[in-house]
Amino acid sequence: MTGAYAMRLALMLSIVLLAASSCKKEDAPGMKTGKKLHPVSLEVPAHFTQPVTDPDNPLTKEGIELGRILFYDTRLSAGNKLACASCHRPELAFSDAVALSNIGESGQTLHRHSPALINLAWMQNGLFWDGGSTNLESQAFGPLTSADEMHQNLSELEFELKQVPDYVSRFKQVFGTEVKSTAIVKALAQFERTLISGNAKYDQYRLKQPGISLSSEELNGLALINSKCRSCHAGELFTDDNFHNNGIDADFSNDALEGIYQGRFRLTYNKADLGKFKTPTLRNVLLTAPYMHDGRFSTIEQVLEHYHTGIRVSATTDVLVYQNNGQPGILLTAKEKKDIIAFLGTLTDDSFIHNQKLNKPN
Repeated sequence: MTGAYAMRLALMLSIVLLAASSCKKEDAPGMKTGKKLHPVSLEVPAHFTQPVTDPDNPLTKEGIELGRILFYDTRLSAGNKLACASCHRPELAFSDAVALSNIGESGQTLHRHSPALINLAWMQNGLFWDGGSTNLESQAFGPLTSADEMHQNLSELEFELKQVPDYVSRFKQVFGTEVKSTAIVKALAQFERTLISGNAKYDQYRLKQPGISLSSEELNGLALINSKCRSCHAGELFTDDNFHNNGIDADFSNDALEGIYQGRFRLTYNKADLGKFKTPTLRNVLLTAPYMHDGRFSTIEQVLEHYHTGIRVSATTDVLVYQNNGQPGILLTAKEKKDIIAFLGTLTDDSFIHNQKLNKPN
């Protein structure tokens, strides 16, 4: 999302006020309609930690399904041409294969690459590349209202969805209310929390499932990832949910773009955050090219070469990339690069991208 920082701040304030007004203690929504709601627990892989739940937006079967329908509905955009899924395609692990998209309502090219949506229920340290949103509910307002993305007027969206009897019935059942923008983003967030990827070949190997083994190249790639990359791509999520300057830029004086390339700094105004961006997960990484916050690297080979020889040094370049006898760079031989890529292939989760519960409803 690339709207002005002031707009984002205003949105955040309005969301807080709206959320506060919508969280009054009332009867459960299902009680108001006579239709029972079915609470749901996330299907957490056995080797994952438990995600933090949101008591203000408890998961229900009906809420998740409403969110899924909304995620694929082009009526969420002003011109009724774009859905959330337009930039987050399930067959690409909910990414879009475009460096910088221009399919938004304005036709302008965005300044940020659309991130893949994977294991979002565990992301508790800010969303967007710079952490500009604190949770999935508030995050959804960004692309919905951005002039360069869906550019939707929220009042008009509410009116439009109220003309659909099925939506009227579902919102009444799930949230005990008419169609409201606060309920729209809550439903989207419920669905997005179910985008869980944890059943790739690596996971099956990790859980010692019968007949699953890694090749010598894949095992060597895993060892290389563990020794050279795990500080940032940590744990079973393969991300530390944090922000780093990985040396792709050294000059951040781009005031004309409102600090787009300044990373986390544009929110914190802490000089130590210049050039720091959110660590993306390595899960399904071979499906989610191009790479980096601006999509500048078309292939995973280019990413590895960047770490090998392309680190640009600035005051905030992360010390974790100084792996060349104290100098910037992560030295990798051609064989090591090949083995790393072989291992990354074991993080492709076919059951995730083909999960009918996550795909467009009939």
